[in-house]
Amino acid sequence: MLDVQDLSISWNGNPVVHDVSFQLRMGEVLAIVGASGSGKSTLLHAILGLPSDTRTVTGGRILLDGRDLLRLSADERRGLAGSTLSMIFQDAGASFCPVRRIGDELLDSVRGKGWTREDLQAHARPLLQKLRLDADVLDAYPFELSGGMAARVGILAALLLSPRVLLADEPTSALDTVTQADVVRELLALCRAQGSALILVTHHMGVAWYMADRVLVLQAGRVVEQGTCEDVFTHPAFAYTQELIASVPRIGGGREFWP
Repeated sequence: MLDVQDLSISWNGNPVVHDVSFQLRMGEVLAIVGASGSGKSTLLHAILGLPSDTRTVTGGRILLDGRDLLRLSADERRGLAGSTLSMIFQDAGASFCPVRRIGDELLDSVRGKGWTREDLQAHARPLLQKLRLDADVLDAYPFELSGGMAARVGILAALLLSPRVLLADEPTSALDTVTQADVVRELLALCRAQGSALILVTHHMGVAWYMADRVLVLQAGRVVEQGTCEDVFTHPAFAYTQELIASVPRIGGGREFWP
């Protein structure tokens, strides 16, 4: 479904991502792991097409169903937003306007699809229930939400239009361990229920172990190795991958979340 071929990206003329290639299949979860600064978030921003004066794709292709996203116009890219490609940002609370209610901002994001406020409430209701959020969260301001609630609202916003591909940039990094585990389980269950493919950026190897079907390891903007989750975790081929796995005090033999 998504085929990234030899993608290279520069920031202010400095190469930061080098010839990265991977594929994402329908309904699959791909975890992109690596240390901070390895280029993980830069990859997601390029796939989503976030505008930037400093980030430049210098080579490669990003194919979605055979269409090169890099060759689409701005209007064509906007047409994919929400229903085809959607993103959960690292600090979900900060991605909302601080002086607007959550429901008002969500409504603005779906007006282009012809939704009314009643449509928004009808589509949001089952997601709110699955995310264990009260309906009155739509009347709240972002600063009134706890970290866990903000993360769940970010997931709600990203999944509202049932995207085919969901991009998640460290969606639980700011949460405590217990809340992180809950949110990870809810996110994975919702993606499975909607059939959304997921690219998850994380430096937490326990989250990758629990969620991913396949893992891609980045080091300094280059792919070190990639493969099924089982293969990468049980038979890591490179020292860098071994160090990342060793940084987690324990990862059990099953698929349980750690810790």
